[in-house]
Amino acid sequence: MSDTSADLVILGGGSGGYACAFRAAELGLSVIVVEKDKFGGTCLHRGCIPTKALLHAAEIADNVREGDQFGVKSSLEGIDINGVNSYKDGVVAQLYKGLQGLAKLNKVQLVEGTGKFVAPNVVEVGGDRYIGKNVVLASGSYAKTLPGLDIGGRIITSDQALNLDYVPERVVVLGGGVIGVEFASVWKSFGADVTIVEALPRLVPLEDEYASKQLERAFRKRGIKFKTGVRFTGATQTDDAVTVSLESGDQFEADLLLVAVGRGPNTAAMGYEEAGVNMDRGFVLTDERL
Repeated sequence: MSDTSADLVILGGGSGGYACAFRAAELGLSVIVVEKDKFGGTCLHRGCIPTKALLHAAEIADNVREGDQFGVKSSLEGIDINGVNSYKDGVVAQLYKGLQGLAKLNKVQLVEGTGKFVAPNVVEVGGDRYIGKNVVLASGSYAKTLPGLDIGGRIITSDQALNLDYVPERVVVLGGGVIGVEFASVWKSFGADVTIVEALPRLVPLEDEYASKQLERAFRKRGIKFKTGVRFTGATQTDDAVTVSLESGDQFEADLLLVAVGRGPNTAAMGYEEAGVNMDRGFVLTDERL
């Protein structure tokens, strides 16, 4: 066991943690970042960045299909999903390399391993202790599911959806928030039949209503089906398909069910409550300055 001290110890190297680390380093503080996975976190490796790469590939597929509208003779031969994934992974790898370079440039010490907050100024990783004059909790989020809906087989979250090596023919997306509609859009552009199920009255219900209506109009035009204001009641799967049941009595059979019902706080078993941090349903309670 060893003790290492710094002005600032950050638990979590995602977009919140690394932005904090670089700013603190600019201000002259010594900084240690503890990250159990890859520096860059969900956003870079399993979220915003790879998703936007897929959306760009999907946009190109749509542009090729619609070339005749612009006097450009073009036709889509198909989707090479291995090529798409190679492009996506290349974008992520390039940004990851740049982020590592920034950490080195700013003299930010990266510690790989699962960190636990064991005292008001101490993060422990595999028996080693990292002591900060200040500690920032930036442990991020995880893809949620619903009670009784187990992830596995043909029932997946965005984590698995980003690494599919095929384009499904039929998909049901459970959740019409930003993650759900992004994947729905990508898969439709790649040639899948897509249905979105959203319990609230409209797609992207947390966004401005005008934007929501514009999105719904665009999706109707593209043939993306959606059911809003209806609750999910269950899903059963076989080797060949997954069947999704709704409170309305409707049932949909698909190759995949994407569960995109939001993200939850990644705080379980990290020692927060034991160290005296005020919590509410897994969330760290903060003031107006976080």
